[in-house]
Amino acid sequence: MLIDTHCHLDDERYRDDLDEVLERAKADGVKQFIIPGADPKTLAEAVRLSEVYEGIFFAVGIHPYDAVNYDRSLLEKYVQHPKCVAIGECGLDYYRLPEGEEAIEAEKALQKEIFIDQIALAKEVGLPLIVHIRDASADCLELLDHYAGEQGGVLHCYNADEALLKLASKNFYYGIGGVLTFKNARKLIHVYPKIPMDKLLIETDAPYLTPHPHRGKRNEPSYTRLIAHKMAELSGITELEMIQITTQNAKALFSHLL
Repeated sequence: MLIDTHCHLDDERYRDDLDEVLERAKADGVKQFIIPGADPKTLAEAVRLSEVYEGIFFAVGIHPYDAVNYDRSLLEKYVQHPKCVAIGECGLDYYRLPEGEEAIEAEKALQKEIFIDQIALAKEVGLPLIVHIRDASADCLELLDHYAGEQGGVLHCYNADEALLKLASKNFYYGIGGVLTFKNARKLIHVYPKIPMDKLLIETDAPYLTPHPHRGKRNEPSYTRLIAHKMAELSGITELEMIQITTQNAKALFSHLL
């Protein structure tokens, strides 16, 4: 069994054919799916899907791009739901910052404040974190090192920054997705063997980051198999062994999974 640990099935691009998407995934052995909480406007839909489909689970969180809309009470509304498996995706994203030094510092301060509060919530309710990091590795590492303790979680779409590997000893896992199959993924391919095998997770980030040879098309959980194949190749093990390892890892981190 494969588990897609990060797929946005609440995205409107699946509105018309979600049943077919899930059937294709199941035909390729993908049986469980985690929808990360990113957009507060779609959180209720993620919860609804988890109640309709046995294999769908969800997380509650606010993406750093939506930090200005952070509402802890919204997360607390769903955090005790039996199919809520994590807090996130939350973190820091400095890729699109406003212009002007004062505005940049204000945006960074807001993102940090919201991230720290979601780390605190994860510790309060005993759930792992789903962490989004883009152009902010140093600050994320500092905050996780200081606030997260051994709570653990997954570094979603691991960005191949070797400094982040120190978090493996604090129960953090590394989400590997379609980027690993890209021709320009040299940095990730170089760092990948340094990730402890028992800290590897597979994710698609569907509908984004579609793996080769389907780049340019909508991503979907059935492509998890392509990522597993590439990971197995780089690890020098069989695809079945990689599937077994990553499924075991996912169940170890997300203890609410079936």
